[in-house]
Amino acid sequence: MPKVYLAPMAGITDRVYRRLCFEQGCDGATTEMVSAQGYLTAPPDRNAYRFLLARFPEEGPLAVQIFGSEPLFLAQAAARLTELGSFSSIDLNMGCPAQKVVGGQSGSALMKDPELAAEIVRQVKRATPLPVTVKMRLGWDAEHRNAVAFARALEQAGADMLTVHGRTRQQQYAGKADWDMIGRVKRAVSIPVIANGDITDGKTALDALKTTGCDGVAIGRAALGNPWIFAEIKAALAGESYSPPPFSQVIDTALRQAREMAEWKGERSALLEMRKHFAWYTAGRRNSAQVRTRVNLASSFEEVEALLRTLE
Repeated sequence: MPKVYLAPMAGITDRVYRRLCFEQGCDGATTEMVSAQGYLTAPPDRNAYRFLLARFPEEGPLAVQIFGSEPLFLAQAAARLTELGSFSSIDLNMGCPAQKVVGGQSGSALMKDPELAAEIVRQVKRATPLPVTVKMRLGWDAEHRNAVAFARALEQAGADMLTVHGRTRQQQYAGKADWDMIGRVKRAVSIPVIANGDITDGKTALDALKTTGCDGVAIGRAALGNPWIFAEIKAALAGESYSPPPFSQVIDTALRQAREMAEWKGERSALLEMRKHFAWYTAGRRNSAQVRTRVNLASSFEEVEALLRTLE
């Protein structure tokens, strides 16, 4: 059966949220992206990396994603992260479109330099016994959609799997994901390819797999406030019916996530981080906009819970 993965999202896919997704049938996840150079030079106890790399023992297969443009730094980071014994694979970010990432010639900027991208894969492969995977896009812009040639170069360099987001860097997250182009990548290589982009439910997962011929799908934005999407897609793959959870369960899950976040990072930090999650969990509900405004001003989880319960 095709695999269903949680795509990495900065500020989102921490261990608390990943565990919720694994409980709903997610087959594998990836950490938030980690700067290879930053990780190598940061003090060992720096909170940012301690939080980024933390995982629960009961999580399923977890890749650690690193980014950068210097092959040596990426290889050294991969070796050190491998030694932690926490991760099932090393994922190389060659798809992030954020300016602060591509400005350093990392992320999707690497799609403009296939030779450097391939060298990164080669050096990382030599540095770790773990599988090395790559997250990529269709290209830099509409005039440079080089995903097929890029994927072949990465395969020849030793990449073990590719996840392809069906947009260019120029598109960011706008427009429609080009599943046909992802399918061309899949047919061009012999390693597994995972489709990513515009997969929002069971039906679109089936459609994407049929169009691309890929070995699985990766779910990003559609999982925001909706860890149940993995159960929905798994049901679709098995030809089974699916019923979404009642809204009371949605609120229970949001509050559980908040409490676990508070136990980990403290209530104040959790309240701030959970604001966006509460917005996603409650999107589309009557009066949710007004309630979210008040939630963002709340000073305790007790106050937040009382506000959220008014939406049920």
